[in-house]
Amino acid sequence: MAVSNVQSAYDKLNAKSGVQTANEAGAADRFLKLLVAQMQNQDPLSPMDNAQVTSQMAQIQSVTGIENLNKTVQGLSGQFVQMQALQGASLIGREVIVPGNKIVIANGVGEGGFELNSAADSVKVEVLGPSGHVLDTLNLGAQAAGAHNFSWNAGSNATATGVTFRVTAMSGSTKLDSTPLMHDTVSAINTSGDSLTLELKNSGNVAYSQVKAFN
Repeated sequence: MAVSNVQSAYDKLNAKSGVQTANEAGAADRFLKLLVAQMQNQDPLSPMDNAQVTSQMAQIQSVTGIENLNKTVQGLSGQFVQMQALQGASLIGREVIVPGNKIVIANGVGEGGFELNSAADSVKVEVLGPSGHVLDTLNLGAQAAGAHNFSWNAGSNATATGVTFRVTAMSGSTKLDSTPLMHDTVSAINTSGDSLTLELKNSGNVAYSQVKAFN
C-alpha cells in the first residue's frame, strides 16, 4: 500500500469523526508519521497489506471516539449539577434532617432524631447541656430499625443554646450502632466543585447527599 494511499485512507477516516481539537489532531498526526515511517522501513519482501493499515487506522479512530465520549459525559455531568442547583434553590428556607446531635429549641420544645441499623430492645436519649452535663433523660423503649424522631420539653431550658444529645440503643446486653439526626434549615446552596452543597443554619455546609429527609 503506497504512502499516498495511507494519507488518503487517513483523511477519509478522519473526516467521519468531524472537527478535531488541537490535542486530538496532534495525536493523530503523530500516529500517521509513525505509520509512514513503519511503511518506509518495512521489509520489501513482506510488505504490510491493506488490512493491517486499516486496522491501525481504526485503532486511532477508536481512541478519538473514546475521547469524544468522555467529553460528552463531562458535559452531561455539568448539566446535572446545574439541574441540582435549580432544585436546590427551591429548598432555601425549608427544614431538613441531617446527621448531627444538636437540639434546636423552638416554642419550648427541642427536637432530634436517630437512625438504628437494627431493632433495639431499649433506646435511651440523654439531653446534654453546653458543658456536657445531663439535663434530661428520655427512655423511648423498644424501637424498630430505621429513622426515628423525638421531642423534648425544654421547660426551664427553653432559652438554652448549645444543647446536644446522645443515643444509647441496646439489644439485650449488646450496644447497637446508631446515628444521631438533627433538624436544620437550609439558608443557601453552593454549587462550587462537582457537587451540590447545602448551607444550613446550624450545621454549616452539608453535602446534598447527606440529607436524610425534607420537612
